[in-house]
Amino acid sequence: MDKFIVTGGRKLKGKITVSGSKNVALKVLVASCLTDEEVVIENIPLISDFMVMADIIRELGGSVDIKDHTARVRVENLKKSKISLDKAAAIRTSSMFLAPLLVRLGKALIPNPGGCRIGARPIDRIIKGIEKMGVEVSYKSRDGFFYLNVSEKLKPIKYKFEKNTHTGTETLILLSVLIKGKTVLENAAQEPEVDDLIEFLNLMGADVKRIKPRTIAINGVEKLHGAKFIIPSDRNEIITFAIASVMTKGDIFIENINVRGLEEFIDVFKKTGGGLEISKNKIRFFYKGELKPTTITTGFYPGFMTDWQGPWAVMMTQANGISTIHERVYENRFFYVGELEKMGADIELFNPKINNPNSFYNFNYEDNKPEYKHAARILGPMELHNGVIEISDLRAGATLVLAALSAAGESIIFGIEHLDRGYEGFEKRLKTLGAKIRREKE
Repeated sequence: MDKFIVTGGRKLKGKITVSGSKNVALKVLVASCLTDEEVVIENIPLISDFMVMADIIRELGGSVDIKDHTARVRVENLKKSKISLDKAAAIRTSSMFLAPLLVRLGKALIPNPGGCRIGARPIDRIIKGIEKMGVEVSYKSRDGFFYLNVSEKLKPIKYKFEKNTHTGTETLILLSVLIKGKTVLENAAQEPEVDDLIEFLNLMGADVKRIKPRTIAINGVEKLHGAKFIIPSDRNEIITFAIASVMTKGDIFIENINVRGLEEFIDVFKKTGGGLEISKNKIRFFYKGELKPTTITTGFYPGFMTDWQGPWAVMMTQANGISTIHERVYENRFFYVGELEKMGADIELFNPKINNPNSFYNFNYEDNKPEYKHAARILGPMELHNGVIEISDLRAGATLVLAALSAAGESIIFGIEHLDRGYEGFEKRLKTLGAKIRREKE
């Protein structure tokens, strides 16, 4: 395992380009399995999660050739209906392969998916939908696999998700595009990444439309063909570098991006006193003075994204006053707080009084436990110092690196394999901005 050695207190300045969106690239890989023709995907992020998904396609009988930041995918035949346990344990998105497997083979064996341990992230919201489409589902606890079989043939449905689910929406879209008839998904996820997947599928010959903000209609087609698609910029990377600019009292230009999906972040960033200038395909983020405290509640799009709350928390350690973050999406996403406290942060975890938590929280409330806290109260400004810290998940990793970059002294960060899941060459790009950071073998 590798570790980072970070010497903080250096202002980050310069120009940088962010990677292609992890969340879009992974879903486009799955969608590529719905055709037997070649798909070309450009601007892919060279991250471990993408490589795992590519390996799954290879194990199923397809080919994925990667050169620079372009992947060529060809799945003429699916030779297996089973996703290997080790691959599924590494990445939750693996569950989405059930769609091409059911469409092309009529059966699928999918392990209970893994990935970052930030909450239960139940698959039930997907299972309920696919059962209505004519899929028989059974779960065997002895081996941890879902056994899925098309009973007769897949059928179109009108289905309303009980709660917002990004992965659930995309999975049912993928399953529907080749089913004869019209499928309508209500209370569907509205994230820009979902619309990117829709755009790609339509390039392949699908007929998918968002007819209302949270309603998607899919008219099934006979066949999908090959296509070329450019992965858009990663929203999470943009906000990571935005916060890095403020945390280090620096000045960073992020080039070749689209600001779509950043509206809520930009709004609160301005309110807290962060410097920001937007021009065509470029944003400048910079430190311009004392930060104001904020009150944030995470939610699904167009709200404040749950993936942003960790980096935002470390930024609020430098605000003058008390800030609050209330997490609505996952029941247990404050693992990083203990590590920040080691570095001098003053953070109190608590549970706000909520009259109807079952409807307020987007996670299944039955997964909640008394020890889980859903909000953080952050007192600032606090002078962070160096520490020996451990990353527990991908976004917590970005949070702790941001803290180390701004802290006095030399910090050692373990668990950076989590960062490699979603950030390509993170330390190398930070170095171009003036960071003193290096990767070492343990």
